[in-house]
Amino acid sequence: MKRGAYFILTGVLILILFTVFRSSAQNPLKVGDKIPSFELKDQSGNNFDIDQYIGSTAMVIYFYPKDDTPGCTKEACSFRDSYEAFTDKNIKVIGISSDDVESHKNFAAKYNLPFTLLADTESEVRALFGVKKNAFGLIPGRVTYVVDTKGEIIFMYDSQLKAAKHIEESIKAIDAAIK
Repeated sequence: MKRGAYFILTGVLILILFTVFRSSAQNPLKVGDKIPSFELKDQSGNNFDIDQYIGSTAMVIYFYPKDDTPGCTKEACSFRDSYEAFTDKNIKVIGISSDDVESHKNFAAKYNLPFTLLADTESEVRALFGVKKNAFGLIPGRVTYVVDTKGEIIFMYDSQLKAAKHIEESIKAIDAAIK
């Protein structure tokens, strides 16, 4: 009897933990939604207020798991290598992860990243966007949003494993929107 109660209690605890972790992020934002207001520190330690850009420039905002890891480095370097495809269209590129300012500063310097990296150390902005964790809740999600000048999401791409494809798909969506 004790053994059975132990398994039931363990199952209930796992269910509670799963529910808590699943509900920590809001429902994911989708195409047509307006992005929320937020402020974070950039890789230079400066305050970055997203509201200063809404109304004046379109943006690509990409959430990634961690600085200087293989997939995230590949994604960041792909954004770097295609940077002019965005800036030529007056589109601001913004990367967001839970790494701190110092980590972002080192990551940007190491790979010559010309775009803004924001430190969401408490994952509050990730939660505002509803970017969920993957791989049993262990790895922060990798999601890219293309946002028009009004702050409305016109495209979203979610793929943990196809890091470099985020750039390709974003450029396709921007080109389709411009036509």
